[in-house]
Amino acid sequence: MDAINNLFPNLSAALDSLLRRFLPGTVVDIVMMLVSIVTILLLLPVVFLIMTYLERKIVARIQDRWGPNRAGPWGILQPFADMIKMFTKEDIVPAKADKIIHFLAPVIVAALPFIAFTVIPFGRGMIGRDLNIGILFIVAVTSPAAIGILMAGWGSNNKYSLLGGMRAVAQLVSYEVPMGLSILVIVMLAGSLSMQKIVEAQSGPGNLGIGWFIFAIPVGPIAFFTYFFSAVAETNRAPFDIPEGESEIVAGYHTEYTGMKFGLFQMGEYVSVFGQSCIVTTLFFGGWQGPLLPPYVWFFLKAFAVVFVFMWLRGTLPRLRVDELMGFAWKFMVPLSLANIFLTGILIRLVQIIS
Repeated sequence: MDAINNLFPNLSAALDSLLRRFLPGTVVDIVMMLVSIVTILLLLPVVFLIMTYLERKIVARIQDRWGPNRAGPWGILQPFADMIKMFTKEDIVPAKADKIIHFLAPVIVAALPFIAFTVIPFGRGMIGRDLNIGILFIVAVTSPAAIGILMAGWGSNNKYSLLGGMRAVAQLVSYEVPMGLSILVIVMLAGSLSMQKIVEAQSGPGNLGIGWFIFAIPVGPIAFFTYFFSAVAETNRAPFDIPEGESEIVAGYHTEYTGMKFGLFQMGEYVSVFGQSCIVTTLFFGGWQGPLLPPYVWFFLKAFAVVFVFMWLRGTLPRLRVDELMGFAWKFMVPLSLANIFLTGILIRLVQIIS
């Protein structure tokens, strides 16, 4: 079992050792970095296809429907049919749109979530780069996604798109505050900003892999609640999907997008959902830790369990009004997060005094 658990880290170490026999150290570092990048670029589109299928099936079951059941057995080829459709549909750009901004917006929205996976540990030693400020890096590289959405709304030269873009910026900026405050609680408990060290700090008796931060009552459950719902808002998912608001503003910021550009927005959203699920798994559920199964299997099982909750919420809860959404962030989530940080500091100090 140990051999299976260490398969991928050992392969990485063996490749690194082999290359260093023939190439300078700097070149080997660059090659290994490129290997990590290519692995992530190949993995995430596959995850995107799987998630589109899962969401259709899960939401269909919630609504007492079958979901995809024509393209292949149980409809499993439906994501590939959708992919072909996106690649072949005509790319229509409004005559009065700002063509450069209109083109760059979906590229930015789709690309930024990929960068965050550089510091997410999928297993023991399975991490692109273990930065000592890993969680801060994730916040820094994902925050500019709001700019891409605003560019889409502005560049389309459409009032509905602009309204959706402005809604998105207000929502994303607002919910980044309780999200950051929730992360601070975990950093205080773990004593590190490194994603790998945060996972290692959650090691418990028997290595059950559950993660004890979520059970650090009362601060752990509060931090999880504020982070998770902030993550739902950050990814524009129901019930926080007012930037799209189909019943109010057509389709929001991507109203004027077709073909593969629209597909990039969709990929950006689903990759962001998976990324937030991976972060929740790392911060609260012990990351890759667990008994019997290989670490990377545990990680993906936990991450997709969180993905299921994202989809479950979409299939059951109605959209909030704009004022309700903003009030929930500033009047409830932010005060709760600040109080939780204060309480965490008191608890940590009491533990230090007792010990």
